[in-house]
Amino acid sequence: MEWRVFPGEWYLDAGVLLLALGIDFILRELPNPIHPVVWMGKLVSLLERVVPPETGRLPPLVWGGLMAIAVPAIFGGLAWLAANALRELGSIPYLLGGALLLSTSFAVSGLAKAARSVQNAMREGSLGEARRGLRSLVSRETATLDRSLAAAAAIESVAENTTDSYVGPWLAFALLGLPGAFAYRAMNTLDSMIGYRGRYEYLGKASAKLDDAINLLPARVSAALILGAGSVFRSPANKGWRVALSGRGLTASPNAGWTIGAMSGVLGVALEKQGHYRIGDGLREPEPEDIGRSIHVAYLVAAIAVALTVGALALRGLSG
Repeated sequence: MEWRVFPGEWYLDAGVLLLALGIDFILRELPNPIHPVVWMGKLVSLLERVVPPETGRLPPLVWGGLMAIAVPAIFGGLAWLAANALRELGSIPYLLGGALLLSTSFAVSGLAKAARSVQNAMREGSLGEARRGLRSLVSRETATLDRSLAAAAAIESVAENTTDSYVGPWLAFALLGLPGAFAYRAMNTLDSMIGYRGRYEYLGKASAKLDDAINLLPARVSAALILGAGSVFRSPANKGWRVALSGRGLTASPNAGWTIGAMSGVLGVALEKQGHYRIGDGLREPEPEDIGRSIHVAYLVAAIAVALTVGALALRGLSG
């Protein structure tokens, strides 16, 4: 049995990506007991429970650093083993099995559905239902959000998640195959679970910093694609670019401001997280219909990103 870094030829990996995208739109998520991302969360929770006692900063900081390395390495390694085993079985098993595995590392339709449910609730006048729906999209407190802030939160999530939900995983897949996509998703899972201040000030520091680092390129690619998609919808790219530049330093994350700013400029609306930032100051307040517009932009971003990923896979194959 020959174990290769990239077991699939580039055209097979392109097929894996396209088939995985079809799975994302047609099939439901895998059940929790067999979903890789659920298992990532279980491992993070297990490692969190055995964190060394807090005796100053060092033990949690060191333990968090080990977690930030071990969890992506474990799942990237398992994905590498699975990819090689599937390729040994033949092209068809590799295509089908690889597509099913890859589909668990990204979400295009799921992101759109979650945002659309918020929009529909707001259209029906149920702000309370919209606030509850936002809990699956944002980590901020939603109970006190008014109509425009709720719409802004949904739009911001759509914009920011173009990076985390698919551009980032696809770029990792283009560069490193299935192991890259799984390692990226594991790193993102770590950041979402422990990569924030308060209780996880030191335990999650390494995860947060590494997640910021690996998203430096994907976030800027996503922002550029948002601007390109906006141009298709006849939104001036230079306006979106100006808002992206002005908003890039307003968020706590070095990456989120790029995509949120680009979406703000493309839609022509101000996007605000109270007490933290207001991007696109001077633009109008967002309405529920703008959530739908952001979804259309995000879908086009996904379409362009798929084409670019296939192109990157072809280049990888030709250079190999």
